Amino acid sequence: MSQDPQIIQCEAIVAAPIQSVWEAWTTNEGASTFFAPAANISAKPGGAYEILFNPSAPAGSRGAEGMTVLAVQEPIFLSFTWNAPPHLPTVRGQFTHVEIRLEELGEESTRVTLEHGGWGTGGEWDAAFDYFVSAWGKVVMPRLVHRFAEGPVDWDNPPSL
Repeated sequence: MSQDPQIIQCEAIVAAPIQSVWEAWTTNEGASTFFAPAANISAKPGGAYEILFNPSAPAGSRGAEGMTVLAVQEPIFLSFTWNAPPHLPTVRGQFTHVEIRLEELGEESTRVTLEHGGWGTGGEWDAAFDYFVSAWGKVVMPRLVHRFAEGPVDWDNPPSL
């Protein structure tokens, strides 16, 4: 069986205990400290995994709405569905999948590995893939590191990382 040729992979070392990093990814309160200003997360298979980048926007334009948790193994593995941003409407209604793996490196250090797969090719698929290469690697993962090094993201003045 061949491997998906398009998989986004990112890794970060976070200066925090694994349980704290787990809670950042799996609770509304935690996600709002680094991922987006608001979230609706129920960390169980079939539960919601909605990350709201623009909570005051009209329904359907707030972010990752309607996404669900696929699998959970606390505190080391989380998988959820994901969609493209609103400016890519052709592929927004189709779902890809994200896997988050946590590895305890010490009492105050956790490796976070993110893989985002399930991509089509051509047109808006390529645009969405390129968008998320940047979004995960240059925004989300650096903000996760920042959250534990400097404190929660101030959504009125997010850090330029």
